[in-house]
This record gives sequence, structure tokens and C-alpha cells, in this order.
Amino acid sequence: MPEAATARGKAPTNPRTDPMDLATLCVNTIRALSVDAVQRASSGHPGLPLGAAPMAYVLWQRHLRHDPADPAWPDRDRFVLSAGHGSALLYSLLHLSGYDLSLEDLRRFRQWGSRTPGHPERHRTPGVESTTGPLGQGSASAVGLAIAERMLAHRFNRPGHTVVDHRTWALISDGDIMEGVNAEAVSLAGHLRLGRLTFLYDANDVTLDGPLSMHCSEDVAARYEACGWHVQRVEDGDRDLEAIHRALLAARAETERPSLVVVRTTIGYGSPGKAGSAAAHGAPLGDEEVARTKESLGLDPRLHFHVPGEVHAHMREALPRGAAARSEWRSRLEAWGRTWPDLARSWDEAMSGRLPEGWDGALPSFAAGDKVATRVASGRALNAIAERVGSLAGGDADLACSTGTALKDEGDFDGRTGAGRNLHFGVREHAMGAIANGMACHGGLRPYASTFFVFSDYMRPAVRLAALDRLPVIYLWTHDSIGLGEDGATHQPVEHLASLRAMPGLHVVRPADATEAAEAWRYAMRRTEGPTALVLTRQAVPVLDRARLAPAAGLARGAYVLSEPPAGPPAALLVATGSEVHLALEAQALLAGQGVGARVVSMPCWEAFQAQPRAYREAVLPPRVTARVAVEAASPFGWERWVGDRGAVVGVEGFGASAPGGTLLREYGLTAARVAEVARGCL
Repeated sequence: MPEAATARGKAPTNPRTDPMDLATLCVNTIRALSVDAVQRASSGHPGLPLGAAPMAYVLWQRHLRHDPADPAWPDRDRFVLSAGHGSALLYSLLHLSGYDLSLEDLRRFRQWGSRTPGHPERHRTPGVESTTGPLGQGSASAVGLAIAERMLAHRFNRPGHTVVDHRTWALISDGDIMEGVNAEAVSLAGHLRLGRLTFLYDANDVTLDGPLSMHCSEDVAARYEACGWHVQRVEDGDRDLEAIHRALLAARAETERPSLVVVRTTIGYGSPGKAGSAAAHGAPLGDEEVARTKESLGLDPRLHFHVPGEVHAHMREALPRGAAARSEWRSRLEAWGRTWPDLARSWDEAMSGRLPEGWDGALPSFAAGDKVATRVASGRALNAIAERVGSLAGGDADLACSTGTALKDEGDFDGRTGAGRNLHFGVREHAMGAIANGMACHGGLRPYASTFFVFSDYMRPAVRLAALDRLPVIYLWTHDSIGLGEDGATHQPVEHLASLRAMPGLHVVRPADATEAAEAWRYAMRRTEGPTALVLTRQAVPVLDRARLAPAAGLARGAYVLSEPPAGPPAALLVATGSEVHLALEAQALLAGQGVGARVVSMPCWEAFQAQPRAYREAVLPPRVTARVAVEAASPFGWERWVGDRGAVVGVEGFGASAPGGTLLREYGLTAARVAEVARGCL
């Protein structure tokens, strides 16, 4: 059974009647700053900060190992506010602790250009470890942060020399525990026995529409216990700071299991008119209620964004405490580096994201004329890179045998020791995407994640956050079209390319053959400003003859001229991706026999091509040539950008069907003869 820490008492209408001790004054200052920020913005969520301030204070002041003067210190503890709607709480903590976040930043909460957006964004605010807000994403990314710590500890720590030694903490809400992504991540974290991971559960029993009991009656603690977590309860999270402290000490002492601390709180604590109700959840309290709340907390209602001097001094103790911890770690790092200089060079490369010299020197080559599925070629390229890039790690959704993403001789990840670079996510695509985000947020690792392309739908919320956060996650999505065959329409992606290309910051790469697949890996590894997806075939496709065609290195520019017509300038352009490029080449030959000169363009990555100078784009797709045909075994949506009003698209309208892949491609008109026919119609 969960360990009981204390008994909870109902928050009184007027919680403060006696003189405040310093800790309580700090907690109430955090509360007041948060409600002031929400009220000034006329937008936000005051209830969570009012209720969760005590546990946040205890964690940040007595347990969290961090240095506000150096938010990027590699061996800091990580804190994730998974309940991102309570962002005012995090911003108040950051300001009070001495991060580069001013009171003016708090006053500009949720305003244009501010560093205090409505939900925390990692690239915008110093001290924010992970972009959160979509519930469950933060807790799942925290699992990724904990995995990264273990992996790096195994890679770099040596007897007598410890350079990776920190914990991951997350504050989760009733909304988080209901999201499927959280359930997936919790299950995996328990299975992996991630003993340096702790969730603080703000159990206030209220959601946006009303009491939690309207839609959730499960025993959350029992569910976590069933998943292998160490579970404790704090019954009075509104006031009992010592009980919270004892629970966090016990969580730190438990090294064999992740920990959940269920902290019973009152949403909107201290608000005479709204505490304990949904009215405190997602809207400002109102000027009058803010004043009444401050009075009930023993604060002066006339003061706004006020930090008492003793609170400022006490909370800013985080600065010298953090500096001392970082200095001690720096001494250990330097001693370790003198003893293990080669390892220190690898550390510098990993933490900076630099690739080692010769990292791509063993990329595979393929014989022209052979038939190789691009998923197979990708697997060979992945393994060649992983042998030279120790920071490359990842896994799949129980599909390594099909997606080709297992690293040979690298072992399976052990959550206790950190050994192994192959992560078995199980059939948990949603959590896999979010965990990969956490690994990337941590630094020191280059994560990849793989499943069938159609199941990228399950990953989409996490992929979107990776793009928003500019995280260099690599996705390997295989079985990329109706060409996969007999599994049928449920497993055949059609609209996926178009929908993912619409996502800002995500680069979608669909290589034409095995050689382009290897180049796609080179492109993905070099790209560090956002996520990259490699979209790969199940079926074997011809390896193109680069002796007579353009080099596959053109992939880096997004699109390139693969083949010119035999004589004279082109009258038509055939633009294709992936497994349809060889169809375009066959159609080019048919058209040449009919006296029509056609240029074939391989366009594996729209986003990279769009980023090229206009002169290059027009050299590849000359504006004067308006007879253009795009060929892709997917929805034609979006191709009008490249083919124009006079062009055409040979694609897939509607969903697929169950039949052999070759039959499907023929029945859907994805043949060289059809492409040539459509091209003639555009002349």
C-alpha cells in the first residue's frame, strides 16, 4: 500500500491568522505572484499555482539541484511542469530563484513577444527544460530525460569518476494522469525501473469542467503501483511542508523504482470564493477575488508583484548553492578529463552536438540494378553511423524486425545501469515520440524513433512539439504507401505526407532508392535545428545507376535534376519522390520514344528545396516549362505548389485496398505508361 505521510485538513477560509514563518511567506509570495500575472494578463490558470505552490517550494528550495546562473549546466536536475497550464507557477519560481526572468517578464505574462508565454516553451524562457501544455506530453518527456541521464551515466562515468549524476522531477496534474500518452510512459518507466525519476501529482480532484469524479474514479496510486512505481501520499499538500519534504527524501532514497508522490491539494487555495472549484481552474480570479485571496493568505492586497526582502534573500540562496554544486562538479569533470582524455573529447562532442571526424565514412554503397527496400538501406546506414557516433540511440514500437532500426551488438537499454542503446518502446507510439523529445531536450544524445508510417498519427502531438521546440529527433517511418500491399487500407498511408509537410519545422525526406536513403541519413544527422523524418518503403525498389544519373548528394538541396532528356531542352518536367522516381525515369524513356524530351527531378524533401535560393529552384524547375507532372503514391494535396495550374499529379485519391503491392500500384494508375500519358496531356 502507499505510504501515508500525514493527514490532510481542509483549507480554512482564512488560512493565515498567525504571523508567518519564512517558508510560508515564500509559498504565499509564489501564490501571489502567480495570480497577479494571470490577473494582469486577463488570461490564465490561477488555481494550480495556488494549490501546488507548497510542493513546488519544497522541491525547488530543498531538493532540486540547479544553478540559476547557468541553466544549461549538464549535470543539473531537470524539472518539468507537465501541467503546463500552471505556467505562472514556474515563472514565479524561476524569477525568485534568480534565473534571468524579471518581474517585468512576469508582468508581461501571455503578451506578444514576452518570455512568459501561456504554456512553457523551452526555447523562449531560461530554465524551462521542456515545452509543455498538451497534457501528458511533459510527463512522458520527463521519462525521456531520465532515460538520457542513465544512458549518459553508463557511457561516461568511470570508477572513482562520476560526471553524470542527477535526477528528473515532474509536476503532473489530474489532466495528465488521464491522457493516454502519460499511461504509456508510466508503464514503460516502471518496466525500465527508472529510479531517478519522481512525479509530484497535484491531486486536487478538479478539472476544467468540474469535479474529477465526473469522469474519473480510478485509484491512480494503485495503477502506478501496478506499473512498478514506488508510491507515497501526502494528505495535506496545502500546508504540510515537512510531509512533502519527507516524501521527497524517500523518493530520492528509492533507487530501484520511479516514484510517484500523490499530494492532496486544494485548487485555488486561499481564494475565499473559488477555492476547491472549477471556477479557479482556467480563468482569472477577478480583481476583487485576488484582493480577498491575498488577505486570506496574510498579504497586503494593495501590493502587486511584490516580493518581500526576506523572501528575495531566501529564494536567491539558490544562486550560491547552485554555483557551489556546479563548481564541485566542474572539479570532478576536470579530474575525469585528465584521466580519460579520449572520453572527455567524446563528452564535448556529445554535449555540443558536434559530429566526430569521419562519422559518415562507412556509409554503405549499393550496386546499380539491385533491388533494395529503402527501409533496409536505412538500417544499414543507421548501423554504420552508430558505430562512429556514440550519442545515437533510439528504438521502435515493437517493429525492429520490420523497420530495420536495431543497433547490432549494442544491447538493449537497462534503465537501472543505463547500458544498451536499443530502446524497446513496445506498442506505445505516442509515448515513444514524447520520450524521444525528452532525450533530445536533455542533451548529449541524438534520438531516433521508428514505426510504420501510418502510425505516425499516434506520434503526431509529440512530433509537433519537437518541431515547435526545434529538437533534432530523427523519425524512421517505414511501409510508406499503398505499395506495402496486402495489409490493406488500415495500414496504407495516403494523406500522411501532405499533413506532415504542413507542419512548420519538420523536414520530411522520402528517398528514391538505397543510395538516397544513405544520403538521407547524412542529411538528418547534419540537421540540428529541428526534427527530420525519413519515410521509407517496405517493398524493394531499383538502385539507380549513378554513373549515368546525377549523384544522390543532391538530396541535401531537397530536389535535384536526376536526368535530362536525351537531346535539347526539356518540354516537360517529371517530379517524383521515393519509390515513384524509377517510374518517372521509365516514363522519360517512353516520352523520348515519342519525341517528347522530359527532365526527371527527384524531390525527396520539399522543405529543404523551399529553403534553397530562388535561382537554384528555378534552375531545377524552369518557370518556362509549365508541362509538369508530379508522381507520388500518396494524396496529391499540396503538389500544386510545384506543378502549377497547367501541371498534373499522378497520386492516390481515396484510401488503399488489400492486394499485392504491384497490383495496387497498377490499379491506382502508378505506372510509367500512365505518367507518360498525363505528361503528354499537359503539353
